[in-house]
Amino acid sequence: MECYSQHMHPANLGDGVDTARLLSRSDWGARLPKSVEHFEGPAPYVIIHHSYMPAACFNTPDCMKSMRDMQDFHQLKRGWNDIGYSFGIGGDGMIYTGRGFNVIGAHAPKYNDKSVGIVLIGDWRTELPPKQMLDAAKNLIAFGVFKGYIDPAYKLLGHKQVRDTECPGGRLFAEISGWPHFTQLNATEGSTPAPVEPHAHPQAVPQSTPQTPLPAAPKV
Repeated sequence: MECYSQHMHPANLGDGVDTARLLSRSDWGARLPKSVEHFEGPAPYVIIHHSYMPAACFNTPDCMKSMRDMQDFHQLKRGWNDIGYSFGIGGDGMIYTGRGFNVIGAHAPKYNDKSVGIVLIGDWRTELPPKQMLDAAKNLIAFGVFKGYIDPAYKLLGHKQVRDTECPGGRLFAEISGWPHFTQLNATEGSTPAPVEPHAHPQAVPQSTPQTPLPAAPKV
C-alpha cells in the first residue's frame, strides 16, 4: 500500500490553492490492513461522507484517535480489511490517509472499486464543517487530479446519492452541491441496498436487546 506524508504545495496545484498537509497511515498509528486490493486509476468518482461518530475533532491528537477509532470499528467489529475510507479530513485541517488512492474501499456500494471516498470527521447534518476542512477536501481532490489518481472529468457525489443514508449530512451535502463536478445521478445510477462491505457508522454496532424500545437512529 502506498503511503503519503507530504505537503501539497500551491505550486503543484495551481494558483489560489492553499497548502494542505497529507499525513501517512503511520502518522496516525494505523493498524496494517488484512489485505489490499487495487483498482486501475484514475478514479472517475469522488464520494463525500461524514463520520457522524466519531464527533468532530479540532486538534491533531484527537483527529488521529478518531481515525484509529474508525479503523477499529470497521476492521475489528465489522471484519473489513481496513478502515473503509480512502482519506479522512480532520477539523485541524489535516488530511489523513485511509486506504489511499487506487485501493478498493468499503464506503459506497457499487463505487468502491472506482472512487475516492473522503470522510469529513464529525456530524454535518445541521452544521457546516469549518473552512479548513472544506479547503482540505478541495485540496485533496485537486492533488489527486494533478497526480493522475483522479480523472480530471471526475463526478463528485454525496454518499446519500449511492445508498439509502443521510450521509454526508444535509448541511454538508448542500455545500458540496455547489462544488465543481458535483453530479446528479439518474435513477439507474442511484442508491443500492446491497454492498459487499456495507458502509456503517460506529453508532450502528449491534447492541444487546433493550428492555424498552429505543427511537430509531438516523440514517447517517
